[in-house]
Amino acid sequence: MKIIVTHTSPDWDAIGSVWLLRRYLPGWHDASVKFVPAGQRLEGSTLTSEAGVGDPVEKVGKDEVIHVDTGLGPLDHHQIKDTSISGAGLAWRYILRLIDEQKIPITETEKWEDRKEAISRVVQFIVDTDHFKEVFWVDPVADYHEFTVLGLLDGLKLLKPDQDDYYVEFGFTCLEAMLHTFENRIWAEREIKENGQEFETRWGKALAFDTINDSVLKLAQKMGYNLVVRKDPRKGYVRIKARPSNEISNLKSQISNDQLEKRNGKAGVIANLRPKVFEKQSLRDEDIDLTLAYEKLRKIDPHATWFLHASKKMLLNGTPKNPKMIATKLTLEQIIEVLKTI
Repeated sequence: MKIIVTHTSPDWDAIGSVWLLRRYLPGWHDASVKFVPAGQRLEGSTLTSEAGVGDPVEKVGKDEVIHVDTGLGPLDHHQIKDTSISGAGLAWRYILRLIDEQKIPITETEKWEDRKEAISRVVQFIVDTDHFKEVFWVDPVADYHEFTVLGLLDGLKLLKPDQDDYYVEFGFTCLEAMLHTFENRIWAEREIKENGQEFETRWGKALAFDTINDSVLKLAQKMGYNLVVRKDPRKGYVRIKARPSNEISNLKSQISNDQLEKRNGKAGVIANLRPKVFEKQSLRDEDIDLTLAYEKLRKIDPHATWFLHASKKMLLNGTPKNPKMIATKLTLEQIIEVLKTI
């Protein structure tokens, strides 16, 4: 029997370590997971070594056992002060070494580089947060950070206390989803770098794509483009999105100085804690209105279905939420010309 051992009340480092080993070690996909008090080992286990050194697999009776994030073995980082590694980081290094030694076969070689980069980013998040570096995030006291996997796992432990197996299964689902998210993001980054068509509008820089990857829209907006256009080369649908108002649902008024002061208990530093995104950057974002684009595109291609969002900052021709919309016959270049001239 194959067993992976980690500590009770597993955190993301423990869960991530188990996920990596079960995902990539041949024959370990169905390994059972057992829990011990933090720092301890499964009864009968004697393997200890410097972190990252040696093979973590040991025989305990008739079982093959790997300890992660506990027990001071090859895949436990608690015996050292290096904040650049963790249990998951050590597990990932171990897997990469076995791949380099061709002890783990990679079947989808054309996708492997993107997948390796995606997993490396997931692991880096786990390493950083295992050493509490989320305190250095931009606006670390903002409520939206509670919507990360960190906040979700903390809440789950309050909702379902002492259910370690449940936390691991929940974590596996989240990590698989995160892997796909990062793979898609890496693809979007490449699309922006290699295939984005940059052009000027009355509101500033815009970027347009012929791509099936919808993630380019949000990512390009985060990068500062005032307008982003995507045409789906398969279905012909078009999505045009402008930067939203930077007031963000009036959160500025909801989070007052008094609230922040009570939350942090330090007078005199409140101004530094307020998210910069709440500060009015310019009128340009506020003034973007796609009504003229909507009217002109409807006139040029009246048979297509065009939907102008109430915010006037999103113009859609096709969406998974409404498969009955009729795709435009206009080319991406024609749409760009409309947006450049309104």
